[in-house]
Amino acid sequence: MSFKRLTPSDFLVSADSITSPCWTGNVYDLSSFATSSAQAASSQGDYVLAVYQTSSILDEAAIQFYIAYTNAAGSGSTPYNSILPQYSPSSTLYGQYRNLILEDENSGFVFGNVTQSQFFALSVERANYKQSLLPGSLNLTLSGSGTAKLHLTDNSNNVSVVPYINGTRVYQIISGSNGSAYSGTGYTTASGSYGWFVPDMGTILLNAVALGLPAGAGGGLGVTISSGSSVANGANNTIMYNAIRLGDSFKLNSQENVTSDYVFIRPQNAEFNYTTNPSFISGSTGEVIYSQFINNPQTYITTVGLYNDANELLAVAKLSRPLVKDFTKEALIRVKLDF
Repeated sequence: MSFKRLTPSDFLVSADSITSPCWTGNVYDLSSFATSSAQAASSQGDYVLAVYQTSSILDEAAIQFYIAYTNAAGSGSTPYNSILPQYSPSSTLYGQYRNLILEDENSGFVFGNVTQSQFFALSVERANYKQSLLPGSLNLTLSGSGTAKLHLTDNSNNVSVVPYINGTRVYQIISGSNGSAYSGTGYTTASGSYGWFVPDMGTILLNAVALGLPAGAGGGLGVTISSGSSVANGANNTIMYNAIRLGDSFKLNSQENVTSDYVFIRPQNAEFNYTTNPSFISGSTGEVIYSQFINNPQTYITTVGLYNDANELLAVAKLSRPLVKDFTKEALIRVKLDF
């Protein structure tokens, strides 16, 4: 074993952005949707509806995202207590997203230029989006009454400065594709934008009022949102699920920043040519047994160990094959540490 002290020039830190499709099976365009009747009927179904990419167990059905309907006044779901109609699953969910994104119970969600008190939340399964969602990759098609279809994206390509709310990126959802509006701002005529795209939280908020506008000139889908305190829990989640299922296209990519620390090991021609293997040394005299290792030694580098100043082993790098080394050869070994 031989040692060599590394210098600052032997280290390099690099950051790479890795993009990949968001859905199970490395799929970018999710066009098949299914739900579980057992999940919908459970206590969880009172709050969210899990959406799978297939209904077949043999195809390894996996949750892709969740749908939730929220309403500040508690409308659109059954109250916990009929005496207090303002407290229901929809109001609980509204409060959770308000605390999570706005971090202020007195603030409201401003979609474009209009404050709204109700919205749908699409939360991507955590394992699917790694670090964040990729701005500009959202292409969601919704279908409502009749043959009307609405194509939604985020406005990341239409803004010159990245918008933040409490340190979290928040883009407006607009009528368009690949991060750009079809025309103008891409907002609805009366209700502002179609919602928020929150990539760092893997969340998409859809403006329920905008979707309920008449199709065509109004800019919506004509989707009727169930309101009042007599609505069964999860009913509005099913309305949104049907709009997504009939739209038949949900495109989304994930994004992950991987930081790599490169360490360059440079065995020069005069270094690492001798071995400390005791089988090469006579135990009685301490002489080199094989004369060819005196004037023309040859070794094979197989492993690189990284130590700190306390002589503690921090990392081990294995070469794919032994690297021959003698006085006529120099080498460059690049060690990559990902974290």
